[in-house]
Amino acid sequence: MRRTNAPGLILFLFVFLSAVNPASFGQTAITPQNVEIGIEEHLDEYVPGDIVLTGENGDTISLGRLIDKPTIINLVYFRCPGICSPLMEGLADVMGKVDLQLGKDYQVLTISFDPRESIDLAIRKKNNYLNLMSNPEPAKENWKFFVSDSLNIARLTRAVGFKYKRTGNDFLHAASITVVSRDRKITRYLNGTYFLPFEITMAITEASKGISAPTVNRILQYCFSYDPVGQKYVLSMTRVAFPIITLTVIVLVLILVVRTRKNKTKPEAE
Repeated sequence: MRRTNAPGLILFLFVFLSAVNPASFGQTAITPQNVEIGIEEHLDEYVPGDIVLTGENGDTISLGRLIDKPTIINLVYFRCPGICSPLMEGLADVMGKVDLQLGKDYQVLTISFDPRESIDLAIRKKNNYLNLMSNPEPAKENWKFFVSDSLNIARLTRAVGFKYKRTGNDFLHAASITVVSRDRKITRYLNGTYFLPFEITMAITEASKGISAPTVNRILQYCFSYDPVGQKYVLSMTRVAFPIITLTVIVLVLILVVRTRKNKTKPEAE
């Protein structure tokens, strides 16, 4: 009876899978060390309270005075021709669907990371998004828009891990919101431009308890690559296919090993 050399086969497959990886197809796994444009999560870290912003009335105020409840921090720039508008439309939509009360249970701070933008532009943009809401009254006072100077913007973007790149008059950046607790601890990131009421409710509830949670969308970040030219996420077939192929090979190897062991236990024919 011919016997299968299972250990040798396993060694061969291990070497093969080690050589065939996403990097060999020009893909690099997303890790905090190689993010250039996107989000580097700083869970359980704190946003400085002395970061100063300019509000809708033209007065300056610190984050320490602003954040007194679970807060969604939304970094955009108001002239953005790409994903900023869908992101804020997504926020305007989901705020009307969550069971929590805006102003009592949480608040939203939209902050421009472009120091050239004025508070007048911020107010005009805010009014545009309020017009999309079925009940804009709570958002008038509790969805707050801000601008700031380059120093304070740099401190804020570093604190929350928001990485972007200027190209001419515009910026390459990702779409994401950061949820912080009342003591400014970062507890959750939600990526993309569309948010489910459940995930917003869960993120705010966790923030109210000071509980941080990893981003489920990290799985999606592995499967999708950010396209800075199109300013959108595109499916990476290599990243999707590689774990499927790996799992399939592992299952086949296990089947071969089991069959080999069964064959060894059978008495050989005389």
